[in-house]
Amino acid sequence: MTADSSAAPGKVVSKNAQIAEENRRFFRGKGLFVLNLIGSPGCGKTSLLEKTLERVAPRAAVVEGDIKTTLDADRIRRTGAQATQIETGGACHLDAAMVARAIQGLNLDAVEFLFIENVGNLVCPSSVDLGEDMKVAIISVPEGDEKPAKYPALFVRASAVVINKIDLLPYVDYSVARAAGDCRKLNPNVEVFELSSKTGAGVDAWVSFLERHALSARPR
Repeated sequence: MTADSSAAPGKVVSKNAQIAEENRRFFRGKGLFVLNLIGSPGCGKTSLLEKTLERVAPRAAVVEGDIKTTLDADRIRRTGAQATQIETGGACHLDAAMVARAIQGLNLDAVEFLFIENVGNLVCPSSVDLGEDMKVAIISVPEGDEKPAKYPALFVRASAVVINKIDLLPYVDYSVARAAGDCRKLNPNVEVFELSSKTGAGVDAWVSFLERHALSARPR
């Protein structure tokens, strides 16, 4: 490996950090509260967004990240919220430059919340800064309760963890106490929400959390 090629990963990280900070300054200037939603495929990220947007759609915009298709952005638009899709074409996570380009297609002047739904993956997106205010880890009951212990990098960085699909608890061997406890061992300050995007149970507490943090993002 040459010196130049060995330096390349560091240069990529440095460039992403620069663009992420530019994004962050832009978001703060707009008074936006920005969340980076990270979870495995099928954990219910888009369903959680749909349920959340039932309460905040007129005040929200969404950036959807997937390897292919605009299926998730199409779903989000049906809630009445603005949405734009990033197709990574194979990349396992979004980066700050992708987000900077994507938001050019959104009207953010009257928006309080910007949700960025990352590519379905518990590993790759966890260490990549997009300029967000917080990372939110989403896990679900069918995945098993060991995910925080097995994939700690995300849960160390996440400000909030959503345990989704609790409506399936009667049918699955899953310990909410174990999952939540492992999250708090990794990050004692993390907020943990138990909810069902299907039934709406627990969603009010989640939305109240968002509303509180959105207030702090607004210019004084």
